[in-house]
Amino acid sequence: MTSEYLKMVTCWKAYNESEASGRVDGLLWYKDLGQHVYGEFSMAVMQANGVLEDQSQLESGSLSSSNSGPHGTFVGIYDGHGGPEASRFIVNNLFCNLKKFATEHHEISENVIRKAFSQTENDFLSVVKKQWLGKPEMASVGSCCLVGLICNGLLYIANVGDSRVVLGRAERASKKVSAIQVSMEHNANIESVRDELRSLHPRDSQIVVLKHRVWRVKGIIQVSRSIGDAYLKRAEFNREPLNSKFRVPEPFFKPILSADPSILVHKLYPEDQFLIFASDGLWEQLSNEEAVEIVQTYPRNGIARRLVKAALKEAAKKREMRYSDLKKIDRGVRRHFHDDITVTVVFLDPNLIDQSFFCSCPFSIRGVDGINDLTHPS
Repeated sequence: MTSEYLKMVTCWKAYNESEASGRVDGLLWYKDLGQHVYGEFSMAVMQANGVLEDQSQLESGSLSSSNSGPHGTFVGIYDGHGGPEASRFIVNNLFCNLKKFATEHHEISENVIRKAFSQTENDFLSVVKKQWLGKPEMASVGSCCLVGLICNGLLYIANVGDSRVVLGRAERASKKVSAIQVSMEHNANIESVRDELRSLHPRDSQIVVLKHRVWRVKGIIQVSRSIGDAYLKRAEFNREPLNSKFRVPEPFFKPILSADPSILVHKLYPEDQFLIFASDGLWEQLSNEEAVEIVQTYPRNGIARRLVKAALKEAAKKREMRYSDLKKIDRGVRRHFHDDITVTVVFLDPNLIDQSFFCSCPFSIRGVDGINDLTHPS
């Protein structure tokens, strides 16, 4: 049996095992373990809102429309707000846009990633404009967008909003696994973000407002960057028929929010063991160190589900209730106790990161596999 044939069999096996869809248990969707080009992964989604506003995906294989183009793994976490439309639009379009620009430029790069974000933003704002008269509330819908790309031994992290990715890195001397945050967040509760907003809008004394001990942009929204939120980007949407509670009282002449991602490029080393991608629903309950310790301590199989459970236990503890009682609370009402929670853990096999052979059988999996309401799967 030739080595090339063995590679083909391995590729086919990984592809078919990873194609198995996830499972639903009440408000929880999960994929306990799957295979990507550079190792294994685990995913879980817990619904809290009446309609799930988080979306997520993992794509592995070709990152362009050409088999000779870049190969790797793509991870996306999209935390919607104001409705599910923006996060759903992103999960259906962002990766396609990335592949288009990767094909044009024959590479994965910061420039390609920025173009993909920009295209997705512009296309969504075009949808908002087309639906303006019939569905003006679309102008107030937006989403955070966290993307990770592993390609050619490099990790690219691009982010708008306050989702987060944390790297688990083994320390050679102590064998301890350290938690390293590798994404930059855009939330007005962070002082540097407020400073950035004030420098961009020096004449606006109300660009950030403290309301009920929470800093908000224009007193409305916590994130300073997003996909969507057209009413805070284009003045044409800051008027009737949009509901007055979303409108900014004074006219503005430059976008208040931005869709330009913060991008980090990191060369991967054998010590880099895993990445935890999650919406802020997880990070509101667990610290970076707590999440990394859980992943380091427990088996890979079902680890994303275990992180979600740990977050729910912490949410219950904060409200002085039992975890078993929290589990009984239905979607919608559940939002008073915690947010939608989306987690993807990506394990990195150092023997595969720099491999010359790439699986030509791409696979794709989405959190909840297109089921928009976990309690009523189609």
